[in-house]
Amino acid sequence: MTDEQLLRYSRHILLNELGVEGQERLLAAHVLIIGAGGLGSAAALYLGSAGVGQITLVDHDVVDLTNLQRQIAHTVARVGQPKVESARQAIADINPEVRVHALQARADAALLDLWLPQVDLVLDCCDNFSTRHAINAACVRHLVPLVSGAAIRFDGQITVYDSRDALSPCYACLFPPDADMEETRCATMGVFAPLVGIVGAMQAGEALKWLSGAGRCLTGKLLMLDGRSMECHTMTIPRNAACTVCGQRH
Repeated sequence: MTDEQLLRYSRHILLNELGVEGQERLLAAHVLIIGAGGLGSAAALYLGSAGVGQITLVDHDVVDLTNLQRQIAHTVARVGQPKVESARQAIADINPEVRVHALQARADAALLDLWLPQVDLVLDCCDNFSTRHAINAACVRHLVPLVSGAAIRFDGQITVYDSRDALSPCYACLFPPDADMEETRCATMGVFAPLVGIVGAMQAGEALKWLSGAGRCLTGKLLMLDGRSMECHTMTIPRNAACTVCGQRH
């Protein structure tokens, strides 16, 4: 690391669990973030500020005035711009060393199959079940760990799926693709502004721990947060041996 990097990341380096070696692993890492909204804003800013070397952002949408209540990577001046470009600028303002690939596109199977072999970790910061299932299936195919977060109203949840671990479930073990899930969106149900920041920051925390080797990740555990009372509950998620997505792999 350069003298400037040693200074910039000095508070990480002081941590016994990270140190110089852990920070160097972050500098060499490449993370794919799907969604540059509420969750993705917080996650991307923290990963960028922490020195993750490359970040690829994927989102098809543009910044809207209604986003600014909670999507902290965006500003009034960037309303109408692609969210990925707005988030790229926000990261650059904090840490210009980070290489950010801004992809204004939907995260379909073709895009995921192209980019997953190039990254170390994926963050699911999207807001719909079909995209979540596409991300999960791609992560299982390519054996790339996945940090998944969600937030609606006052309720948040986060977990880590790691298909390289025979004991780890995947997203489809918990939410089967053929299940009749009711789609809930912020536009119709509302969301408490700080909640997406809390969950997104937790996703960044899980990513940084996994990349650096510090601490213990939430693999196989689902953490649920009630924003009304600020109570957290954690449950163990068993792998479904009959899962249509990861069952055959194991």
